[in-house]
This record gives sequence, structure tokens and C-alpha cells, in this order.
Amino acid sequence: MSDPATITPDSEHKGLVALLPARLRDYALLARFDRPIGWWLLFWPCAWGMWLAGRGVQWQLLGWFLLGAIAMRSAGCVYNDIVDRKLDASVARTASRPLASGRVSVKAAWVWLVSLCIVGLVVLLQLRWQAQLVALGSLALVAAYPFMKRITWWPQAWLGLVFTWGALVGWVAIRGDHLDVMAALYAGAFFWCMGYDTIYAVQDIEDDALVGIKSSARRLGQNVRGGVAGFYAAAIACWALSFWLLREDWLALLALLPAALHLLWQTSTLDGTDGANALHRFRSNRWTGALVALACLVVGNA
Repeated sequence: MSDPATITPDSEHKGLVALLPARLRDYALLARFDRPIGWWLLFWPCAWGMWLAGRGVQWQLLGWFLLGAIAMRSAGCVYNDIVDRKLDASVARTASRPLASGRVSVKAAWVWLVSLCIVGLVVLLQLRWQAQLVALGSLALVAAYPFMKRITWWPQAWLGLVFTWGALVGWVAIRGDHLDVMAALYAGAFFWCMGYDTIYAVQDIEDDALVGIKSSARRLGQNVRGGVAGFYAAAIACWALSFWLLREDWLALLALLPAALHLLWQTSTLDGTDGANALHRFRSNRWTGALVALACLVVGNA
């Protein structure tokens, strides 16, 4: 097992979260307010779909999507912790989570989960009905996700379906045609998630092996860097296809170059045996999301 002194805990008392009273802090940690990377990764595909759809920035709708990403990512974390509380208690990186440590009761966690879902419902009602239906289509996938790591070696694939659903919602919130463009964009987002969540899983390889949790990082083993490179290459290819289906212009594909170079940096410097190295590269995907968003804005509105 990893040396406890070298482990970055999953919940950290830092930033604004550290200023909260202890009781409120536990609920903030349960929702991962101390780790905004999660809602950035959920938000960016929404922006991709909106901006590639070609109706400008749409600031108000963008703000609703950001609020929805924060609320629903937080709700997902609470739900995941309810399901995994016993497993989390046996893994060094997650043992300090509020539910795993017993600082928050399961009943209180359910109340907090429902409260976050109400915020998500408010956001949902701001969308046109077609986008509402698409958003609701993800609920079954979301509910099943915490159980996938007990069933398959590739829970990251399931997360890829769930965590990038916003690309579909963002597109349909603006327009309902060119579904081939939307599908290719979503496929690229899926492979991107496969890559970054495999990197994330590198942190837990040893502990996951001890408690019997499956992951793509464990399955790939020493080939984890090559696997991530393959996922990222597939992501760039799908995004390029999406742009090409929208605009048959070779220059439009150059908009993806900054994101491609950033993903190349991630894979070329990834150390599949170093959790801190993996965590840094995982978190850098907030910038990947931003770079792809800018590319979508340029290509969709040119």
C-alpha cells in the first residue's frame, strides 16, 4: 500500500472551504467544493455543444450550465459516497471523506443530495423541452455508475458516457439538426474522459488492487501511458470529424492544435507509477476543456 505520508487526501481543508464552520465544512467536502476540477470537467462539454452550435456565446445559458454543472457534479459525488462509503473507508486517499469517516450520517447525506438535485431541477427548467429530455436521459447512467467498478475493468468508459453528456444537452439547447456533428463531438468527449479518468485512477492502483476495485489503470498496467495516448488520439480525431462535418475547411481543424499539444504534453510526461504526477496531469484537463471550448466557439461562429 502507498505510504500515507505521500498520499494526497481526496478531501482537503483549503481555500474558502477551510473558512467554514466544521459542520458546514463537512457538507462542502462531501460535495467536493474544495475540488472544482470536477465541475469544470462536467461544464466544458456543455460549452462545447453550445458554442459549436453557432449561436454566439449565450452568456445567460452558459451561466445556467455552469450552475447546473456545480450542482449535479456535487450531487453525483454525494451519491457516489453514499454507495461507496464502506469501500472509501478502506482506501487511504478516500478514508477521510465525511461519510467514510462517519462525520456525516447517511440520512443527512441523502437530504443534502436532494437539495443539490433541486438546484439541478431549477437549471433544467431553464432549457427548452428538447434539451430537458436529453438531460433526463442521463439519469439511469448516472445512477448505475458507482457500481461499474465492481463489475467491469472499464468503469472509466461508463463515466465517459455520463460525464460528457453535457455536449449533447448543450447542442440540443441551441439547435436540433446536424446530429452527426453532435455525435462526433460527444464521441470525442467520451474518449477524452476515458483518458483523463484513467490518469486519475493511477493514484489508486495499489489500494484498488487490495480491495478488489477494477479500473482501466489497473487493466492497462505498465501500458497506461500508451492507453491514455490512444484515448486522447481518438478524442482529437472525433473532434476533428465533428468540425469537418460542420465546416469542410482544413483551416478549421487548426483550431484543435492547442488542445492536441496540451494532451501530447500530458501523455509524454505522465508517470504511471507516481500518483502526484498523475493528479497534476488530471487537473490540467480544465485547460484542455477551455482550449476545446475556444476551438468550438471559433469554428461554430466563423
